[in-house]
Amino acid sequence: MNDHDKRSIDRRSVIKAAASAGLVGLAGCSGGAPEDGDGGDGGDSSDGGDGESTDSSTDSGSETYTIGMVDSLSGSLSAFGQRNQRGKEIALDDINSVGVGGGELEISQQDDQSTSQGGVSAAQTLVNQEEVPLLIGTVGSGVSTAIHESVVQNTDVVQISQNSTSPNLTNFPDLLRMPPAGKAQAEAISTLLEDDGQESAALAWINNDYGQSVGEAFLDSFDGEIVYNEPHDQGQSSYSSTISSMSDTDADAWVFITYQPEFATMSQEAFDLGVTDQAAWYGGDSVKGPKVLESAPEGSLNGMKAVVPSVPQDAENYQAFVSEFEDRFGEEPTSWSAYAYDAVVVSALAIEAADEFTGSALMEVVRDVTRPEGEEATTYEEAHEILANGGSPSDVDYTGVSGPIDLDENGDPVGLLQVFEVVDHAYESAGFIEG
Repeated sequence: MNDHDKRSIDRRSVIKAAASAGLVGLAGCSGGAPEDGDGGDGGDSSDGGDGESTDSSTDSGSETYTIGMVDSLSGSLSAFGQRNQRGKEIALDDINSVGVGGGELEISQQDDQSTSQGGVSAAQTLVNQEEVPLLIGTVGSGVSTAIHESVVQNTDVVQISQNSTSPNLTNFPDLLRMPPAGKAQAEAISTLLEDDGQESAALAWINNDYGQSVGEAFLDSFDGEIVYNEPHDQGQSSYSSTISSMSDTDADAWVFITYQPEFATMSQEAFDLGVTDQAAWYGGDSVKGPKVLESAPEGSLNGMKAVVPSVPQDAENYQAFVSEFEDRFGEEPTSWSAYAYDAVVVSALAIEAADEFTGSALMEVVRDVTRPEGEEATTYEEAHEILANGGSPSDVDYTGVSGPIDLDENGDPVGLLQVFEVVDHAYESAGFIEG
């Protein structure tokens, strides 16, 4: 473990002052539970999942373009899915108020039940039976990868994940995604430890693609000593063995790459065992969230730092999205809702820009409508107008409500991250990171 090759990074160029221009981190985790998992419309707003054909006609005779969406409507990641549904609803309304390809967009939806097996089954229904040319899906990184490898790869179908952040997705260039890769998050956590003078770390990671890949990225970037490096399974009733093992080390810092339910249990058990103050605590996005603080004894997590995906708070299009979200659902969106919104809009722009409604035609243009070479458009309507007036895909640079997208050759976007610290049993911003 101590012989692991480690790579240092320029810490001063990574973490920026907390007073940097208005950005806000809205937590969640690729594969974990978001900040707020107690609300949502679940699958009730689903626009399909019942075998709708890919091409049909509306009552008025205009074209209906049906794409697929695999989302976590049940299971451990359902809080993500509920938030995605809200972002999806707003996006569909914005798109269909303007139109796409002379018609309207519909989404046929399936539940992955927060599992790889469920995701593959859901994708098979959409791709093999309904023959959708584009698939939005899904939350968990391992589920998105399983869908790609088992169903999408070697077909013409375009796949865009709305929430997955695992660094491993970069190895599948045709698996596109909206949120930033977890590699930047892992490097930022490492930088936090080094800036705080932590010379050794105990690392606990959830035993799946997300946990393993982000954990490995942390190991690659941390220059200190790793004194504990072990996985834990999802959905266990107790993690006291993990906490006890970490406590048996003399680590300066404990690092958690896990999901919100698992971390909430760990933090409570650490308090029960009297070891909360033994080391400084750090983590990925799912150690931030009201459910964590609700389950942790008052003050027990003070000083903990988390790195989470962020969005440009002061951007006009994001503020419009927040206003609509609050009006309809009575609360602010998380960044994950914004990513889901942008996944739907980018899909619609690809349909508008493509020569035909096929996967191969959509794949040719889907990256182009997000790249900075084109004219910036911060709403679907603006981007649609450029294309409808004869513009080419490369004439459009859609800058979404989640910020610049700019999908690269690996299907990864430009991303923003934010650091939070628990102070007086509340999360306070501690700076921003460009992913």
